[in-house]
Amino acid sequence: MKGLSREVLIEAGLRLLDEVGLDGLSVRRLATELGVQSPALYWHVKTKQELLDGMASAVITSAGMGPPRDGESWPDWIRRRARAYRKSLLSHRDGARLVTSARRAPGALAGFEQELAAMVRIGFPAALALRTIMTVGDYTNGFVLQEQARIGPPSAAEVELLATLPTLSEAFRSGGYREPDEVFEHGLNVLVAGTAAVLGAVPQGGIQ
Repeated sequence: MKGLSREVLIEAGLRLLDEVGLDGLSVRRLATELGVQSPALYWHVKTKQELLDGMASAVITSAGMGPPRDGESWPDWIRRRARAYRKSLLSHRDGARLVTSARRAPGALAGFEQELAAMVRIGFPAALALRTIMTVGDYTNGFVLQEQARIGPPSAAEVELLATLPTLSEAFRSGGYREPDEVFEHGLNVLVAGTAAVLGAVPQGGIQ
């Protein structure tokens, strides 16, 4: 169909995702939204998974991944990268579920290589650079999965139970639980501090 392309399908798929969620997204429904028959879409994406992979790649790309900026320390870069990634995941309904269920596009590997190479230049062994990026990515994915689960406020029974648990109650009262932004930053700071400790203890022969 004239005007139909892979890019158009991905953009429309993301709009439909925001409307119906990942469970409601289907090739047939997307075709209906675009005013075409389902077979017309298969000229551009062979399967639903290929569509989801393209949508996930678009979400990741929109986060603006890339190596540290000139003069930017690696801790600041890790924090900035994780915040941007979380924001991108949150920009779409079920964004984290979409990304964690998709395959990475081959083209994304070149950008990943640039990030790893930059980390190696500033002193990271290649293995630690890879583990660091993957760990921060996994943390961000998991955090946003919980954010987007929409579990809701505690039930009356849970509130009543909390009153019988003095240590947990004190933890809540003294600020142990914060808003999602603060909780995310706490976890991010722990990951950065842990990475710094590991980096400082790397033996001469490299990380094991």
